[in-house]
Amino acid sequence: MEATVLTYEMMTVLGLLAFTVFLFVSEIIRIDLAAILVMVILGGLSTLPGLGNLADRSELFSGFSSNAVISIIAVMIIGAGLDKTGLMSKVAALILKRGGTTEGRIIPIVSGTVGVISSFMQNVGAAALFLPVISRISARTEIPMSRLAMPMGFCAILGGTITMVGSSPLILLNDLLISANSTLPADQQMQPFGLFSVTPVGLMLVSTGVLYFMLLGRWILPDQRGRGADAGAARSMQTFVESTYGLRADLFEVRVPEGSILIGQSLADIMVAHHIYILGTSYKGHKVIAPMADTLIEAPARLAILGLRRVLEDEFAEPYGLEILPALDVFADDFAATESGVAEVVIPPGSTVIGQTPIELRLRQTHGLSILAIHRGEETMSHVETENHVATHIGEVSLQAGDTMVVHVQWERLMRVKADQNFVVVTSDFPQDELRPHKVNWALGFFFMTLGLILFTDLLLSLALLAGAVGMILSRVISVDEAYDAVSWSTVFLLASLIPLGHAVQNTGTAMWIAEQILFLLDGWPLWSLQAGLAILATVFTLVMSNVGATVLLVPLAIAIAISAGEDPAIFALTVAISTSNSFLIPTHQVNALIMGPAGYRVVDFVRSGGIMTLLFLVVSMIGLTLFF
Repeated sequence: MEATVLTYEMMTVLGLLAFTVFLFVSEIIRIDLAAILVMVILGGLSTLPGLGNLADRSELFSGFSSNAVISIIAVMIIGAGLDKTGLMSKVAALILKRGGTTEGRIIPIVSGTVGVISSFMQNVGAAALFLPVISRISARTEIPMSRLAMPMGFCAILGGTITMVGSSPLILLNDLLISANSTLPADQQMQPFGLFSVTPVGLMLVSTGVLYFMLLGRWILPDQRGRGADAGAARSMQTFVESTYGLRADLFEVRVPEGSILIGQSLADIMVAHHIYILGTSYKGHKVIAPMADTLIEAPARLAILGLRRVLEDEFAEPYGLEILPALDVFADDFAATESGVAEVVIPPGSTVIGQTPIELRLRQTHGLSILAIHRGEETMSHVETENHVATHIGEVSLQAGDTMVVHVQWERLMRVKADQNFVVVTSDFPQDELRPHKVNWALGFFFMTLGLILFTDLLLSLALLAGAVGMILSRVISVDEAYDAVSWSTVFLLASLIPLGHAVQNTGTAMWIAEQILFLLDGWPLWSLQAGLAILATVFTLVMSNVGATVLLVPLAIAIAISAGEDPAIFALTVAISTSNSFLIPTHQVNALIMGPAGYRVVDFVRSGGIMTLLFLVVSMIGLTLFF
């Protein structure tokens, strides 16, 4: 094999690669802006004499129409459509019900599930599907999304190694083997791999990823909250009420047993007598949020109560033989920040409610408003007795113009209050998109249609995904404007702007030169080191170019090395195809780019967590290939 000569174009590309890595790691400017800057520099340099092969200027922006970029736009829209029906919220509730609300139990359930799904679905699609799920889980458990997104994303990448259709390199591998057979003698012909040939290795890798985050997650995962975790989520009830109005109270779920002397008493009598606020009731599976004040207690029942723990334990639960649960159970979903919360509603001049009391207006029944306090001038009146306030029966306070009612309300009902001219809703940071559960069948239909097109047809991946996305828009599961809002455009620009650099690495011969230098260094080493060297080489190439490009470039090289060393060329080729999934160090992989914005990650977070994962991947994949091939 004739050695590749280092040219000025190659040296320029190497310099650009170093500059790109510097920008990514230092984060002097935003990572998406850094990618755009590198693309602009690449285009500018290609106009200079002797550097014309750096980039085809007519194709410089072709990354924006690439299969990968269109695919990621489509899966974001499909995921948003499924979330709009409330389906993702139900999946999140099911995971919390089965796995509890602790990070140590949620991570293996979510990551393991995503890993299995991505074994037959493109890993970016599996990650996009579960992104709304972990956003809901984050809001309900107050676990920062940054603690959940990376385990989910990494296991989505790892899951692509479970089957031969789980990732683009493995799909491509058999075609490359057949192509290579045309140049090989009969005794060196390679047999294509079966669908589940790589399953043992893939399962080892996914299990390693899950265990890695279960055992080391508390130390290597960042704690910051991303925009996805906070977007649309209300401030927590306790934090907001305490910081703004000085009302310190907590929300509890209480079990009322059979035979309790509370049975038959009205909620109004109980709240006035014990200075607590009952926000919800549940009896024989019938749950009511913001129940009417004259509702009578039945048993066995559950009550959602706002008040001081001291008051609740000493003056309410203990005398009546009630049980205070350690955490919300049947009311967990209803009082999640994504479903309800605290809002401020002002009474404007000219409102017809002026001069009337909340009881007379039946605000709970008509508007679903549970009034926690009324702020008037410098005074705050609250029904709940706290350490700083004497309880007031605010249900009997006549409302005046300018009064601010601090209420607990379901967001869906607050949207209706917002349309009522008798009230001015001051709170704006709450989810204002109405769910469309009646569209769930349409959403699922187009999702499974897309999945079928991907698995059982030769349709281009991006076209199959885009068909599903367009279907959801046409069936009004999601509007066109909502579809645009669902796309993380920073992710799109990051990926699209890096594609020309990957082409430059390949087209100028830089990739081949790097490969030759590494293999020259490994000359004379044991055979296992050659295989490990190819794995490391594939890992490095995947960080700076597409995994498909790295596979196409390195598989023929791996076959040639294996034949000259007397090894099985198919195994060396498989090593390359698996190792191109080892992309955790920087957010150039589609999945990493997808989760970076919503989870608020920085490049250094990927370097820290992905660095260890990269080493584990190399070790485990080498062990798996040795054991099973």
